[in-house]
Amino acid sequence: MITTPAGPEFVKNNGQSGARSGDHTQPGFPGTGSTPIAGAGDRSLAGVDSRTDIREFLATRRARITPQQAGLTTYGGRRRVPGLRREEVAHLAGVSVDYYNRLERGNLGGASDSVLDAIARALHLDEAEHAHLYDLARAANTTSRTRRPRASQQQIRPGVQRILDGLTQMPAIVHNGRLDILSANMLGYALFSPIYVESARPVNHARFVFLDPCASAFYPDWDLAVDSTVDVLRTEAGRNPLDRDLSDLVGELSTRSETFRKRWATHNVRLLRTGLKRYHHPVVGELSLDYETMELPADTGLTLTAYSAQPGTPSHDGLNLLASRAATIDQTHHADTGQTTNHPS
Repeated sequence: MITTPAGPEFVKNNGQSGARSGDHTQPGFPGTGSTPIAGAGDRSLAGVDSRTDIREFLATRRARITPQQAGLTTYGGRRRVPGLRREEVAHLAGVSVDYYNRLERGNLGGASDSVLDAIARALHLDEAEHAHLYDLARAANTTSRTRRPRASQQQIRPGVQRILDGLTQMPAIVHNGRLDILSANMLGYALFSPIYVESARPVNHARFVFLDPCASAFYPDWDLAVDSTVDVLRTEAGRNPLDRDLSDLVGELSTRSETFRKRWATHNVRLLRTGLKRYHHPVVGELSLDYETMELPADTGLTLTAYSAQPGTPSHDGLNLLASRAATIDQTHHADTGQTTNHPS
């Protein structure tokens, strides 16, 4: 195995365990296209199932909307359910109560775009949630329910790797919808070196966040990292409900992490496009980095994410130090081994 260019120096402090803190809450990541909502109790889902996803997604969205928010007049009295009743959603969407009941039982098959748009308006869905509803409907209209075979490891095309390597001043990675990190440039490997302590390849961001005790130290805003990770996986589950590897990952995390189970049951989704993330790197300390994501149209499901720091800030200085350390270690590694590549297998 070819070693990660970041080398052991960048993971030397990762033997310590960090307590996971859930005592504080903060607003969602900016620029995500989604606003996380309150939890849905202790319900959990150990895998990916389209009918269950539809039923619980619509129920949790309905539960968060009050009649006042929906513009409905109420006449006092105690309401049996939080949020809107099914018949109220049906009225707002302009469909029959029986038809909406069928939808919320998990049967979106045959629902037209106009009906989906009306439901989205009635439930005040944001962009990410609206797209997720379409994904769930598309999955319901798929004739074959055969789960896909386990996928072979995705390969990064040489042209994409050259783009990564050309980004010498900022960390950059390529990942899929399951949050497998498939490749990176030298600074990307250095930034995410704590994740690469795990020997399995490709490394997976979600497994690190929920199963590695060092994750809470690496992410100062650990609760935000948790929410973001679950929401992205939930979004991917809507796009690809028959992905066996994704289903296995969700099942594994549901079994091994109570935190994941509770977050998964909220059915929150989000689109990570741009924003700010904070890291505590074991070598260079605190880093506040802006990120931009770019889909790779020729490689379906793959996304390139690049990170940068505002010039003149401590984070910018930290990235420069990280780049210098990584380059020094990489040159020493090549001198010792004679290798000409710096990408781990």
